Amino acid sequence: MTQEPSTLYAKLLGETASISWKELEPFFARGALLWVDAELDLIDAAQAVAQNEAEKVAAWLAEGKVEKLSAPRASDLFERDPQLWAVVVSPWILFQERASS
Repeated sequence: MTQEPSTLYAKLLGETASISWKELEPFFARGALLWVDAELDLIDAAQAVAQNEAEKVAAWLAEGKVEKLSAPRASDLFERDPQLWAVVVSPWILFQERASS
């Protein structure tokens, strides 16, 4: 990225936090979770959703890089309980697994 981060990007970055699956489970039950593939920058994805960049988000949805959390993936998260990273873009919570250090 050659340009300065946008104000929205910086705001979303500041609102991003570590979270456990147990804390996200109630939002899964409400259908409010969007899983973001580790190949994508979580904040870029959140910014695209927030700015209603429909073509970009639709392409990610079609590629399976962003998806409404499925029951099998939720079950996997429950079993493994990995470190997660999340940000709220109402009405959604976008999240992904934290990279291993």
